[in-house]
Amino acid sequence: MTIPTKTADLPRVTIILATYNGAKYVQQQLDSYVAQQDVDWDLWVSDDGSSDDTMTILKAFAKENGQNRTIRILAGPGEGPAANFMSVLVHPDLPQDQPAALSDQDDVWLPNKLSTALATLSPTAGPALFSNQSFHTDTNLNVIGHSTPPIRGPFFENALVQNIASGHSLVLNTKALAVVRQAGRPDGIPYHDWWLYQLISGVGGTIHIDTAQLIYYRQHASNAMGAHDGLRAGLIRFTQVFGKTYGAWVDTNLRALSKISPLLTPANRDIVKRLEATPKGPARLKAFYAARIRRQNRITTALLYLAVALGRV
Repeated sequence: MTIPTKTADLPRVTIILATYNGAKYVQQQLDSYVAQQDVDWDLWVSDDGSSDDTMTILKAFAKENGQNRTIRILAGPGEGPAANFMSVLVHPDLPQDQPAALSDQDDVWLPNKLSTALATLSPTAGPALFSNQSFHTDTNLNVIGHSTPPIRGPFFENALVQNIASGHSLVLNTKALAVVRQAGRPDGIPYHDWWLYQLISGVGGTIHIDTAQLIYYRQHASNAMGAHDGLRAGLIRFTQVFGKTYGAWVDTNLRALSKISPLLTPANRDIVKRLEATPKGPARLKAFYAARIRRQNRITTALLYLAVALGRV
């Protein structure tokens, strides 16, 4: 395998890879980093206590590809994917002068994944978060479908109740990374990507949802969170919303946002304050309506409001 030479005039990005028992697929993802075009990269890996050959594969990759770049392997906190990713993003030694790209262990990036993200982010003056679409594949990378961009696009009132920024595709510019590090590692958040969507939109940053499919997103039984397609996924979401799970997620995120409220825009800070102070039931339904909180389509927004009225959210 040819080792790319560090080139001064190429944009550079830090890839953040979270691993846990990923030996079956991680080599293909690592190889897709090497195949990236028109960009240089460093790699920070946080392994959450793998008991398979993941560490062996990572160390071999670092030995073969570590010239002219930093490849650092850390021990994760052992608290799940969200805490694993966030622990790296706020790590004191993480480079702050280059964008950060988040990576799952079982995907495969197309060669223009990083260059497309960096070209999109580069003209943006303030904090910005990039997300792209993906080809959904089976375990052998045969394409079985694809993601599509959200109907309404990104906005903070949507971020409070729905994530549309896919974690396996996220890239943060340096100003967004600075915001994440200033906010610190939040306690107990269910999903790191949902938090990043809330945080960057909450501070008035830009959320780029690209239409290009730049990743092979492998679907298998061990996915921490697979694609949100099909009847089964819909039934799971319905159960979560009308049970206790989803409402607990929303409350946890609101508490985390409240703790960093000085970073939010005044309007968004007021929304968080009013929602957190409003008890569940009819009063919170009124608060949701006043804040114009909504999901990406009318049917799921109506179901959300029904769950709010019933005191589930």
